[in-house]
Amino acid sequence: MKNLIIKNAAELVTCRGNRAKKGREMSELHVIPDGTVVIEDGIITAVGNSQEICAYLDESNYEVIDASGKAVLPGFVDSHTHLVFGGYRAEEFSWRLRGDSYMEIMQRGGGIINTVKATRQASKAELLASAKKRLDSMVSFGVTTVEGKSGYGLDDETEIKQLEVMQQLNEEHPVDVVSTFLGAHAVPNEYKGREDEFIDFLIDKVLPVVSERKLAEFCDVFCEQNVFSVEQSRRLLRKAQEFGLGVKLHADEIVQLGGAELAAELGAVSADHLLQASDAGIKALAEAGVVATLLPGTAFSLKAPYARGRFMIDQGCAVALATDMNPGSCFTESIPLIFALAVLYMNLSIEEAVTAFTINGAAAVGRADKIGSLDVGKYGDVVILEFPSYKYIPYHIGVSTVEKVIKRGVLVFDKVKLS
Repeated sequence: MKNLIIKNAAELVTCRGNRAKKGREMSELHVIPDGTVVIEDGIITAVGNSQEICAYLDESNYEVIDASGKAVLPGFVDSHTHLVFGGYRAEEFSWRLRGDSYMEIMQRGGGIINTVKATRQASKAELLASAKKRLDSMVSFGVTTVEGKSGYGLDDETEIKQLEVMQQLNEEHPVDVVSTFLGAHAVPNEYKGREDEFIDFLIDKVLPVVSERKLAEFCDVFCEQNVFSVEQSRRLLRKAQEFGLGVKLHADEIVQLGGAELAAELGAVSADHLLQASDAGIKALAEAGVVATLLPGTAFSLKAPYARGRFMIDQGCAVALATDMNPGSCFTESIPLIFALAVLYMNLSIEEAVTAFTINGAAAVGRADKIGSLDVGKYGDVVILEFPSYKYIPYHIGVSTVEKVIKRGVLVFDKVKLS
């Protein structure tokens, strides 16, 4: 079904554009009533009013989907996940319920280090099988592109293994997987008290392999108190840029450390989390054009204050939303849950949330010129809802309203066929 017409959409939500939308621009969805999108050889070739477009097309040359009474949107981009890992941490969730903090659990050997042990022990085949199931679930929520981070190896062998799994998933699964090297996700036990030496190890032993084998497009670091300092983060990310990688940051999640300011200084593609970002840091992100990727599911799971999404947009930031799907702090791939949290607790409008999960999510993985909107020349990545408006996404709280998902003109998920 690479040549496809989706016609008669109650709302064709185009999210038109080729770059991240900032501030007030995030409310501009460019909705076409009774809309049609045409896809040929996986690429969008026409977008507009159904009557005007269908008047000149020979529909016998296409597969046709009648979207009457349904909203049609760009495929969602989940621009921050940790989808490749071994083991689970359900017990730690119960510890947090009794009052233990995320950092307390991490400092006594739980948290990321717990997952590191399980991921080091898992075979590549085991990691591939479990991650594929997660991608299958993500598709059902309308995700057509996902960013995946390593960071559960903290050594050369396992970090490479995780990235190889993501590379294979990108080749074999309909969802596009954008890989990020997050070797500096935590300090491994063998380097406790020697954090600078661990950064040296990543720079000298792992980054060259990642770059030479093209295993990742980005490098990320957990810039946080008791993890990696601003200076350690700067040193690693500058070296990553020398190796040709784009850079991202886990910034100002637990304490206000200056991660947002560092992201702006380095021209990072995104700064993520930002629960504790300062006013100056937010202003710097806006001025530098760094996408602020917000992860309300993590704040919800940790019972932490939400990032100041409304303030960031009002300050002119380009905001993206993502799930942060991981086995510890946010074990969910539910796009509608993230939508609901964003509009209910971070005071984004529904329009801004749609932008955050489409064109701005695409910008957060460096692909706003190829995906994230229904524009001629972009990939035919499309979501068809069961309902006539995009406003149903957060309204049906936590429940997917996605009926069909098309990836580069190919139907890859159909709820109707599953029922």
